[in-house]
Amino acid sequence: MPPLFTIGYEKTALRDVLHTLKQAKIGLLVDTRAVAASRRAGFSKRQLAAGLDEAGIAYLHLQRLGTPAEGRQAARAGDFKTLWRVYDKHLKSAPAREALDELEALLRSGRRICLLCYCRNPDECHRSRIASAMHERTGQTIENLFASPLGL
Repeated sequence: MPPLFTIGYEKTALRDVLHTLKQAKIGLLVDTRAVAASRRAGFSKRQLAAGLDEAGIAYLHLQRLGTPAEGRQAARAGDFKTLWRVYDKHLKSAPAREALDELEALLRSGRRICLLCYCRNPDECHRSRIASAMHERTGQTIENLFASPLGL
């Protein structure tokens, strides 16, 4: 199986994220945000899905893998201890387990899949917990992508 990719769009433009995804030959972008809205141009759900479609990349929003509000507040405050406590508890919930099962089935299909969230640093983002859970289930390696402005 190919690696499981992750990417954050913090401080990047949509064109740069799309370029990075195309370079990695991603076939499906899985949006792991609880709220798929963004102040960054192009990253709200409909705009993102349309941009991905133009680039030949499928889009899936697995909202049930998003961070609960309390965890998002902790992350914004830099309180990662609380973020991880809240998110690890969330991953044990029935809705999150169902979404993990859905993601695992997609990964086992052999598609090149990338998890998306806002945070550039995967160590400070819940997508790292999702990727670790998938690694435990499938043995896939994890590759973190970092979009940069085109030409750099």
